[in-house]
Parts: sequence; structure tokens; C-alpha cells
Amino acid sequence: MKPFITIVITIIFIIIAYSQKEEMLYLIESGERTAIIISFIFVAMLVFFPIIPFAVVAGIIGSVFGVWNGVLISLGGSLIGTMVMFFMARYGFQKWVQKILTKYPKVREYENAFERNSFIGILLLRLAPMIPAPILNILCGISMIRWYIFFLATAVGKIPGILILTFAGSLFEQNKLLSIIIYGVYFFLITILIMIRLQKNNTIVKK
Repeated sequence: MKPFITIVITIIFIIIAYSQKEEMLYLIESGERTAIIISFIFVAMLVFFPIIPFAVVAGIIGSVFGVWNGVLISLGGSLIGTMVMFFMARYGFQKWVQKILTKYPKVREYENAFERNSFIGILLLRLAPMIPAPILNILCGISMIRWYIFFLATAVGKIPGILILTFAGSLFEQNKLLSIIIYGVYFFLITILIMIRLQKNNTIVKK
């Protein structure tokens, strides 16, 4: 029953976000009093299904509310959505998955190794997202990783990217070229980091 409830709630979030995205973006861009609350909610929903690239939304929020307010809004909304997804995965699927893993000792060994270094592991995966964020949220939710370690590593790991994307967005109206350059450099560096990480992983596997 728990898995069914979790799946239904997730589908509801996705449907609301998809069907209301234009109205929510309009309210965010208006800068009205309700725009801050709508921004939190919309960013949180994007965690479940990125119907609009997060970089675009963070940029819009940065251009409307300024860099520091934009960072707080985007980070806060992202953390709310991330933790909701984490706890939904834990509530709906952790016991079931952990029971299955008892039949696969080798997989359990990998899980235990990651759990022992969970803070650093999650932090690196947030900084250089080799695994899509929703998948990482679910995997950590069904694992035995403590929620506060997941939260702290996620918060620290998300700050640099959100800061850069929000800053670039806040510059877009005044200097479109500089804004685009910042976006480009950021995604180029992330790509390089992911490629280096994958290369190291391939080297370890070959050994």
C-alpha cells in the first residue's frame, strides 16, 4: 500500500507542475507578494519532474528578486522538494528494497561502502551531477543513509550551482552576453568534472 500511495502523490505533483507551469511562471515574473511563495512551491515541484530546466527557473528568480534573495528562494524550494522526495522514497520503498538486497550480498557491500562515506559521496554527486538529482534522491531515500547527513551534503553541494545560475540570471536584463557566458562556463566546467569522474571510475573498474 505504501508504494502505491507514494507513486500516486508523485504523479499528482507532476500533473500540477505541468498543468500550472505557465501560470506559476507568470506569477513569479510579476514579482508580486505571492511570487515568493509560488517560487518556493514551483522549485520544489521541479525536483520531481523538471518540466522546465532548473537553470532557467533559477535565472528567472534571480532576475526578479536579485541574487541573494533568489539564491535563498531557489535553494529553499529545492531543498524542500528534495527532502519530500527523499522521505517519500523512504516511506514507500525502503523496507521492500532492503529486504530484496539481503539476497544480493555484493550489492549490499557497495551500499554499505557508500553509506560509510555518504556525506562526501552525496556532496560530490551534487557538485558534479553524474547521477540525475531525482534518482540520487530516491537511491538515498531507500538506503540506510541518515536523513540529516543527506540534507547537509545536499545543501552544501547545491549552493555553488544555485549561486552561479541565480547570478547569471540576475545579469540577463543588463548584460545578456555576460549572462550567457557565465551559463556556458558553468556547464562546461560541470561537463569536464563529470568526464574526469567517469574516467576515474573506468580506470578503477579495469583494475
